[in-house]
Amino acid sequence: MEKITQPKAAICCIGHITLDKVVTPRHTAYMPGGTAFYFGHAMAALEARDFLLVSSLAESEMESVEGLRNVGVNVEVIPSAHTVYFENIYGEDSNHRTQRVLAKADPFTVGKLRGVEASTFHLGTLLADDFSLDVIRDLSLRGKVSVDAQGYLRSVLDESVVAVDWDDKKEALKYVDILKANEHEMEVLTGSSDPGEAAHRLAAYGVGEVILTLGSEGSLILSEGKEHYIPAYKPQDVVDATGCGDTYMAGYLYKRSQGCGVEESGKFAAAMCTLKLEHSGPFSGTLSDIERICKG
Repeated sequence: MEKITQPKAAICCIGHITLDKVVTPRHTAYMPGGTAFYFGHAMAALEARDFLLVSSLAESEMESVEGLRNVGVNVEVIPSAHTVYFENIYGEDSNHRTQRVLAKADPFTVGKLRGVEASTFHLGTLLADDFSLDVIRDLSLRGKVSVDAQGYLRSVLDESVVAVDWDDKKEALKYVDILKANEHEMEVLTGSSDPGEAAHRLAAYGVGEVILTLGSEGSLILSEGKEHYIPAYKPQDVVDATGCGDTYMAGYLYKRSQGCGVEESGKFAAAMCTLKLEHSGPFSGTLSDIERICKG
């Protein structure tokens, strides 16, 4: 395939755009999804021009790519025979969901990503084989590597998603600068249900910044040995939690890329997450909306 040729971006998100079926107690909806989709729309809302999105999906779902391009996102597409198809089912507690995988896309490889240049790469893993250890190692030679752990902990068994540990965890985390996990994923990764203990265990593998999102309890960021607790802002209503973690990471990496500190970046990300919770679909707020939430 042809080499991707793009100017070096401040942030590059790599991940599959998915077809999602989202079931909540209030409604059932079909929509694009995946880290790439939610992260991309969040960066568009922030008017982050120095941003590149690299995704892989089937021709049948290219409408979602055009939607991102129409709001100003620079998108490179690696063709795939299929698009990842998720079914997400939420109960009354929006912090928990069950999933099924009805189709899978082709994984990303070192060869396919040759020519992608960025100061920070954010890997939006959805399934365990999306990014191999070789991909993480190769990207680490070109910039900082940020990883959402969720996909590495997902194994597909008869279409159902089951939790597993990350096979290459000890080796892979040597090359990861920023790791994001939620409260359930941190326990799978470390065996600890205590966020502080879990964060330090993950940092011991070599991770520079560990971000643990704890749902309505806020988030914990461990950076350079210091713990930063970021409270959650209370939403006016909880409509749809899908994509909240991706929105959080978009806000966090956006602020960090501008030279902001950990706490300021975390609060900004938390505010974005709260605004996302109040609506179905991707983040659609503005910088002034975020600042209003941060000021309380």
